Formats: sequence, C-alpha cells, structure tokens
Amino acid sequence: MNRLQTRGWLRQMALALILMVSMTVMAAPNATQKAQAKDSAAVDSSAQSMLDNSVLADADTTMIAGAEGQSFHQELKKKFIEGNAGFMSLVALALVLGLAFCIERIIYLSLSEINAKKFMANLEDKISADDVEGAKAQCRDTRGPVASICYEGLLRYDDSIENIERSIAAYGGVQAANLEKGCSWITLFIAMAPSLGFLGTVIGMVMAFDQIQMAGDISPTIVAAGMKVALITTIFGIIVALILQIFYNYILSKIDHLTAQMEESAISLLDAIMKKKLTK
Repeated sequence: MNRLQTRGWLRQMALALILMVSMTVMAAPNATQKAQAKDSAAVDSSAQSMLDNSVLADADTTMIAGAEGQSFHQELKKKFIEGNAGFMSLVALALVLGLAFCIERIIYLSLSEINAKKFMANLEDKISADDVEGAKAQCRDTRGPVASICYEGLLRYDDSIENIERSIAAYGGVQAANLEKGCSWITLFIAMAPSLGFLGTVIGMVMAFDQIQMAGDISPTIVAAGMKVALITTIFGIIVALILQIFYNYILSKIDHLTAQMEESAISLLDAIMKKKLTK
C-alpha cells in the first residue's frame, strides 16, 4: 500500500470516527429527552392513579354517607321487605288495629274527665238549697260518668237512701264497663303481635332447613335468608307488642282515675242527700 492510499484510508477512518462521534453527541440529548419523557409519563401515571384512588375513596365515602344518611322510614321499609311481606303485613295490621282501639279509648276517656271536685261542690250547694231540678240540669249539661251517676241518684231523690245507693252502684257498674269497652281488643293485639313474630321465626327456620336439605350442605349463605326472616319478624312483633302495651297501661291509668272519681262523687252525693233529708 503506497503513501497516498494510506492517507486516503486514514481520512476515511477519521471521517467515520467524526461521524460516529457526532451521531453519539446528537443521540445523547434525544435519549435524555426520551428518559425525561418516560419519567414524566411515569409521574403522570402515578398522579393519575392517586387521583383515581382519591376519586374512588370520595365515591366510597359518599356512598357510605348516603347509606348512613338514609331516613328512618326508608330503613324500616327495607327491613319490612326483608322480613317476608306476608308475615310482616300481619304484624303491621295488628299494630294499626291496636293503635286504632287505643286512640279511640284515649279520646273517649279524655272527654269523660271533668273537674270532679268543683262539679260536686256546685252540686252540693244546689242540693243544700233544695234545688234538685237545678242539680239535675247541671248533671245533664255535664259530660262524663261522674255526672251520669249523680243524675241517676238524683232521679231517685225521693226514695230511701238504700234505694239511691243501690241505683248508684248498679249504674256505676254500667259506666265502668263503658270505660273498659274495647280494652279486650287491645290485649288481643298485644298478644297477637309477638305470636305472629314467633310464627314467622318458626317458618323462617323451616325455610332454612329446607334450603339446607336441597343444597345438601350446611353453609352460612344458605341458612342466612331463612334466619333473617325469622329474626326480623320476631323483632317487629316484640316492638309492636311493646308499643301497644305502653298505650294500654296509659289507658288503664285513666280508667282507674275516672273510677276513683266516680266512687268519690257517689259518696259525696249520698252524704249531701242524707244531710238534706235529715234537716227536713
């Protein structure tokens, strides 16, 4: 190889090296940009993932808050449907009918209450003044069993004290029966509500065992449906009985109060009539 050929080859080698170096230098920024782009994409992906997780967390929180914020009647309706509408309807019917009788008794007893002491004071003044007709008019114009008993006694004002007392006692028994009218139905619904709940419990257990027999396996998932019906019907039956029992005890207290007023007024009336007769 002569000197000229050697110089030509060296020039070609130098040009090749220069070209390679220049390509390497130019490729380095591109690689850096690509790495930066990859890093930026990774950061964006991580940020997007965090944002998605935050959105999902907010959505879960909203759903939980919405579930917790459900109104009482919506939750009650949900449990009512889950407890088998057939038996739950019977329990609800017992509650409605029992409350109807309770409200009717409360209204009747509230209208029957009067200021017995003031009434008897005015009545005794009229009897002392020998104004029997005025006393009768006062009894007719006043509502309630106290006025009715006094009117019944004044109708026999001219009879003996024994006859007046027997008349008041007999009519007092009638008025006491009127006060207790309908209470037997309330006690019936108080007894029926938990009984219907226990009936739903038994039927729910039967359903659970039927499902176990069909599946051939004892699994919580299989038993859960029947057990849920059993427990929900029992709970609602007991709640209905408790509600009606509270109203029933309140009614009994009002009946006892009116009965005491009737007895006290009857005694006061007999004393006033006896004093008037003794002064004649």
